[in-house]
Amino acid sequence: MEAIVAGPARREQLTAEIMERTGIDEAMIERLVRGFYAKVREDAVLGPIFDARIKDWEPHLAQMCAFWSSVALMTGRYHGTPMAKHLPLPVDGGHFDRWLALFEETAREICPGEAEAHFVERARRIAQSLELGIAGVHGVMLGKGERFRRKQAGAV
Repeated sequence: MEAIVAGPARREQLTAEIMERTGIDEAMIERLVRGFYAKVREDAVLGPIFDARIKDWEPHLAQMCAFWSSVALMTGRYHGTPMAKHLPLPVDGGHFDRWLALFEETAREICPGEAEAHFVERARRIAQSLELGIAGVHGVMLGKGERFRRKQAGAV
């Protein structure tokens, strides 16, 4: 009979299993985060949104490494509120499409197949969740397969 593992030991076990299965480690996460945000900063659609809000990039990159460590490896390193941070942003489905395109491109360049699939699956869920939340604060309830466009909420 196998013992039940709980708490921090369970988290460590899950992290080790994911690392073994995907090849993801903290160094890969940092390469992905830095590569992705380098593209974001140069992007005509996303760059201005980030430039208006982030002046010192190193703390943001460190926070994003902790976030992706928690998301991809279940390490519990991130202790923030991503939904609350994104709700006031002037973004819609088109912005999330661009975010995903850049993220997927970077994951393809940096990660081996299993790691790429692991990151991309989670990125797609995150984008969908954030888009749903942002639509909701604008009074738009999205149905399955629907996308939020700011003009729906009377925005320009």
